[in-house]
Amino acid sequence: MNLKPLFSVLLLLPFFVVLSGCSDSKPGTTEQRSGKPVAYAANYPLYYFAQRIGGDLVDVRYPVDPEGDPAFWKPSDEVIAAMQKADLIILNGATYEKWRSTVTIPVSTVVNTSIVFSGEYIETEGVVHTHGSGEAHSHGETAFTTWMDLQQAIWQAEEICVAMIELLPDRESEIQGRFDALADEIEALHVEFQELGKMIGDTPLVASHPVYQYFARRYGLSIESVHWEPDAVPTGKSVIELDDILEVHQAKWMLWEDEPVAESVELLSKKGIESIVVSPCGNVPAEGDWMTVMRSNLEQLKQIQ
Repeated sequence: MNLKPLFSVLLLLPFFVVLSGCSDSKPGTTEQRSGKPVAYAANYPLYYFAQRIGGDLVDVRYPVDPEGDPAFWKPSDEVIAAMQKADLIILNGATYEKWRSTVTIPVSTVVNTSIVFSGEYIETEGVVHTHGSGEAHSHGETAFTTWMDLQQAIWQAEEICVAMIELLPDRESEIQGRFDALADEIEALHVEFQELGKMIGDTPLVASHPVYQYFARRYGLSIESVHWEPDAVPTGKSVIELDDILEVHQAKWMLWEDEPVAESVELLSKKGIESIVVSPCGNVPAEGDWMTVMRSNLEQLKQIQ
């Protein structure tokens, strides 16, 4: 019997075992991908914070359609599969991610960035409506644009920082340093909003949508909301809704989430109401980034007298 072929196979067997072991990493581990931890963010503000904090250490991904509203986005099966393998899934909380009730994701990878102030969530009553051709929905139950209160935005960013340090403990100083720089920028802007709030807090304002609850609470603003869309001219019940508010809340300014169509601006002007854009920046802006949009919001509000 010729034992030479058998002997050759036995010599090669450990080599194949080693190769097999190297390729058998768990789903979601960094060895299978780029060598960096992968993080998914559920809206643009969280994506911006995560990028600023993680820098080149973390592969931060944003799967949401840039043309839609992340608060009513539904992940595809492909995105769900990818998130299930991620190292971090960064969520806003406060009922923002409607898809959570139908999607299974590893609890160990979830970062609920608003959990630290969950006791301060604002409960609201919503009106069922649609955004353009989108599905009917309501902004009721729990207000979710938490980051419009810039103090809360800092706390949300801090939760991301903590999660990334736990993931990369040997890079703590770099991650912490980037968070500190981001927090300082947000804090400086927060102080400016506080000062502005002291000046215009008694001024009645109306908003195109009920998305400014945390913003109004933090900065002492008097805001009542309708349900108008920036890309559509309000008619019928929408106009009556505003007129009813104006009977007791005599506003001269309307805050829009985005640039309104000219017809809406003219309609309001005839009622003695001027329009300004104060964007929550829930999705990727056409220009700049989250910080530049927040600074633009401040400048827009400075027009109010």
